[in-house]
Amino acid sequence: MSNPKQTIMASLLPLTTFTTTTRTKPNSTSSRRFKTFPKQTHRLKVSCNVVPDDNEKLLLVPETQNLILPKTSVDTLNVDRRNLLLGLGGLYSTVNFSSIPAAFASPITTPDISTCVPSKEGFNTNDSARSNECCPPAMSTTPKDFVFPKDTTIRVRPAAHRASAEYVAKYKAAIQAMRDLPDEHPHSFVQQAKIHCAYCNGGYSQIASGFPDKTLQIHNSWLFFPFHRWYLYFYERILGKLIDDPTFALPYWNWDVPSGMGVPAFFEEDGKKNPAFDAFRNVNHVSAAAIVDLDYNGSDSGATCLQQISTNLGAMYKQMVSNAADPLSFFGGEFRAGDDPYGNGDPSIGSIEAGCHTAVHRWVGNPRMLNNEDMGNFYSAGYDPLFYVHHANVDRMWKVWKDLGIPGHSEPTDPDWLNASYVFYDENEELVRVYNKDCVQIENLKYDFEVSPLPWFSSRPVAHNKISNTSSSSAEAVQKVPDVKFPVKLDKITKVLVKRPATKRSQADKEKASEQLVIKGIKFNAQNFVKFDVFVNDKDDVPASSASESEFVGSFAQLPHLHRHKKLMRSAARFGLTEVLEDIGAEDDEYILVTLVPKVGTEELTIDEIKVEFVPLK
Repeated sequence: MSNPKQTIMASLLPLTTFTTTTRTKPNSTSSRRFKTFPKQTHRLKVSCNVVPDDNEKLLLVPETQNLILPKTSVDTLNVDRRNLLLGLGGLYSTVNFSSIPAAFASPITTPDISTCVPSKEGFNTNDSARSNECCPPAMSTTPKDFVFPKDTTIRVRPAAHRASAEYVAKYKAAIQAMRDLPDEHPHSFVQQAKIHCAYCNGGYSQIASGFPDKTLQIHNSWLFFPFHRWYLYFYERILGKLIDDPTFALPYWNWDVPSGMGVPAFFEEDGKKNPAFDAFRNVNHVSAAAIVDLDYNGSDSGATCLQQISTNLGAMYKQMVSNAADPLSFFGGEFRAGDDPYGNGDPSIGSIEAGCHTAVHRWVGNPRMLNNEDMGNFYSAGYDPLFYVHHANVDRMWKVWKDLGIPGHSEPTDPDWLNASYVFYDENEELVRVYNKDCVQIENLKYDFEVSPLPWFSSRPVAHNKISNTSSSSAEAVQKVPDVKFPVKLDKITKVLVKRPATKRSQADKEKASEQLVIKGIKFNAQNFVKFDVFVNDKDDVPASSASESEFVGSFAQLPHLHRHKKLMRSAARFGLTEVLEDIGAEDDEYILVTLVPKVGTEELTIDEIKVEFVPLK
């Protein structure tokens, strides 16, 4: 076997001309292939004085500008993945079979609300308005079965930055009506905020699944997207009922387009009583000139307007395409009855949750508050109306990801995902049980999203041209990479050589399986905001932290949240390698050099294993 420090050298080469490859939608949903356009030697430009629909069009390849996304459907058949993997044979026989569910596994089942355990863990006790216990009122203890709405009109969620004055007035009236309700009312502003707190701060155990000693957690796994979709579904319908408007729909914060990257103006203080305003926001980030950082590290990067837009679009491409090749990568890892992220569990976080979702939360939260309330901490996030508008766009990402028509972009078909359930009070104050399988088709829930451009879809990071000579400085740097003994503590920049199961993959190989970097056994202090960046074969000793760089593969990030006095949490992360290795000219390398760059809260963080896996694509 060749020396890993020799085989990695070929990838650490000086750079010459930078080029970009532009992609567009497939010509038909049957081909489900990308069309590759000629390389260009320049970056697309956009003005920071962004105007809706104009500058965004400059960032789109022509075929995508007026794209009508196709209808999609879920395949509810439970395909035996062991047979699928065995059928691939040869190259992909190295896949990790430990991820295959056991026959006796069962779905997460939320118990009725009477089992909620009051918790003040991680609360700011100096703020009486947000130190209340998170459990909802127990008006009913027996949930009813969910029934699909019979609405004749589809509620269309508008992009917040393009919302009309008439709509904004209606939205504010609905929020004010919710704030006017008594706190103990299940529809009140306080009770809606408590829902998120109860599900993420240890309010519920897995008692209904037969594991009363295990905590139920709706973040950091495949429960993240469906739980929040149901949460917004009922929140939206409650607001509509409060103003007697059956067509009312939540706006979405369109932070994935340049003109929508600032906090929507009607959430700011305007000299009048504004029910959409929240005092616990970062004052430096709510001005008209502030642009959200979708790769936020906890402090302002100092990037210019154009640099920040470029970083944001690159981050979106990574999280929606490069790092989201399959359901496991996009939705997050499996979380079944009996799993415990504070004990025996090790579910992986999905690409959107670890990326733009967490970045926006922390960017909005007030750093002057003890726990970065409101948005910067899970227990308090629901007290900011901006939380629901942020998550409306997260929910939209699910629909957009599926509608891209890329192989592998479909919901999990595992029965334990389809049959996972939660309980909510509906718009009629009735307690209902809902299942993941019933929220897959949003047309059945009678809502949709106003169409918005997807400029990030053509923002794949600039590829590097590889040359034939290896610089002495690169060779010397590789030879100095020390051997790493796991578990490794991430209190400093750490470099690890990782062997790939196979090299020189053909296009047919790539269409069968996604090559992924897997970081397992990430153990960290859940009280802290945690973030570290991951690079592959970076040419510099200290990599630049930018989602627009080819060598940047992604980040692991978590907001603070606690569970019944449990401090340490376990997780994992997945990052796509197929496009990255193409872009940096490392497809033939037997080993890759992985660089982990701690950003915040990692002083106690340890990692058990780093490996490369091939994940089959449907």
